[in-house]
Amino acid sequence: MSRSVLYMSMSLDGFITGPDDGPDNGLGTGGEQLHAWLFDGDHEARGGVGLPVIRTSAASLPVAQEMLATGAVLTGKRTFDAAGGWGGGHHNGVHIEVFTRSEPVADAIQGPNIHYATDGIEAAMARAKAAAGDRDVLVHGATTAQLALQAGVLDELEIHQVPVLLGGGRSLFGTLGSPRQLDLVRVVDAPGVTHLRYRVAG
Repeated sequence: MSRSVLYMSMSLDGFITGPDDGPDNGLGTGGEQLHAWLFDGDHEARGGVGLPVIRTSAASLPVAQEMLATGAVLTGKRTFDAAGGWGGGHHNGVHIEVFTRSEPVADAIQGPNIHYATDGIEAAMARAKAAAGDRDVLVHGATTAQLALQAGVLDELEIHQVPVLLGGGRSLFGTLGSPRQLDLVRVVDAPGVTHLRYRVAG
């Protein structure tokens, strides 16, 4: 059965970008530190056209491979745009559901597997899960994660916690409005990052 799993690198103080993030500074000031674990190692994992080659540590490699084994992507438009739409595709040409509150503009990034979802987070997640089949859905983006949690359609969180205090930037969880209980199901301690896997409690 397909699960929806948020995969996000996060600073110890809860940010997924540094300060002053924007269209020309997608990760903000200092935010590149959050993804160094994906590129500073000796073990390679390839995600396909549009994605950089992952070179990570032996400890992080299974986590990276698990991420690249997902069958669809659900991402917020801000994250999608900041990543340049991953060149019009993601790993292995999987379906990409781009959650947005407004219709895409004429020059929006297009691709054969890209769908702009304007009908709500529940419908977007349902399409992503249908596209993924028996594989998991990779979820990206702060607002998308918050809305999916609030709607009860996010199953698990894989937080790549990086030992840095950015002091500002884009908060992953913002203000959810009500408590959410999580069960810790896995911890992977790796160079420069701790991978924390949580299941959203019923």
